[in-house]
Amino acid sequence: MSEWFEFRFSEIIDLIGGGTPKTSILEYWNGDIPWLSVVDFNNGRKYVYDTEKKITELGLHNSSTKLLEKDDIIISARGTVGAIAMLAREMAFNQSCYGIRAKQDISTNQFIYYLLKDTVDNFLQISHGGVFDTITRDTFKEIDVLLPPLPEQKAIAGVLSCLDDKIDLLHRQNKTLEVLAETLFRQWFLEESDDTWEEGKLPDEFEFVMGASPPGASYNEQGIGIPMYQGNADFEFRFPKRRVFTTDPKKHANKYDTLISVRAPVGEQNMAQEKCCIGRGVAAFRYKKENHYYTYTYFKMKSLMEEIKQFNETGTVFGSISKSDFENIEVTIPQKKLINKFLSVVKPIDDKIIVNSFQIRSLEKLRDTLLPKLMSGEVRVRL
Repeated sequence: MSEWFEFRFSEIIDLIGGGTPKTSILEYWNGDIPWLSVVDFNNGRKYVYDTEKKITELGLHNSSTKLLEKDDIIISARGTVGAIAMLAREMAFNQSCYGIRAKQDISTNQFIYYLLKDTVDNFLQISHGGVFDTITRDTFKEIDVLLPPLPEQKAIAGVLSCLDDKIDLLHRQNKTLEVLAETLFRQWFLEESDDTWEEGKLPDEFEFVMGASPPGASYNEQGIGIPMYQGNADFEFRFPKRRVFTTDPKKHANKYDTLISVRAPVGEQNMAQEKCCIGRGVAAFRYKKENHYYTYTYFKMKSLMEEIKQFNETGTVFGSISKSDFENIEVTIPQKKLINKFLSVVKPIDDKIIVNSFQIRSLEKLRDTLLPKLMSGEVRVRL
């Protein structure tokens, strides 16, 4: 480690501030320039490809926002502090974030990205503020980091980037496959629906279980018992993340059941990756007597989301949907032979999404294990 050198974080990067065009001036908005806020990259993925809002050239030039380049880094500095991503294209950004660019004679953007990921806890500990924690420019002056020589930095970033690139590829493949599966479902069961199909209610096609929360004393984060999911906070793409476990489950979902959040907000959707406990914020659905129809169940429930999400408007403070509300949802019931035909085409697509999702979890675990070891020098990369 003698050839590793200590720096203040502020010595190895250029820090760039953002801004917001005036929202009252319509000519500044709905242009072609992506404009970043934390909602666009608070998902743990390395790259951000697009933004929810866009601005015009006029908005860019008449505000304090600035353009970051491809492969520059963005970090959230207020509210949700410490979300980090790299830019897949040129983007502007708001004042709640900082743009970060490595000083090229000292480091690289790829290495700085992983260094930030490894030291984000230090930023959270030093962040300032009352109601909202805030990373300031001074925060970067308070954190010391060790840097290996530039060739080793590039090698370390190369190892971790290989894993992240594979993860990113699988995410993008999954997104494409899910759109394809959803399109085929819509074509077969909505656009080409038959007047002779039976009309019924949701329980005519599906069994479902409303969740119930276990006693608080049974909760743990050490993996004791079985995973428990409470709702939208646990949901990710397709499968929820394991966050809390319980030793005293009250209601269960089976492997590949469709999970729907039933409160605050209503209508977020996932799939159970294993037998699990569902809290009172979740309901689990499966096709009656045919558990291997999970692909049809998943996309049928997705097709009903517009109706389900209407219940976000009910309730005193937060929206919610009850068992009787689900029981009264009207559905068109296609013939079994058509469902089987659909499954013969779409289930292999859906199963590929599932396999990819499990592979993403494995690669993320490997990356997260390697990251601190490589950044501390515990594990060295041969040059």
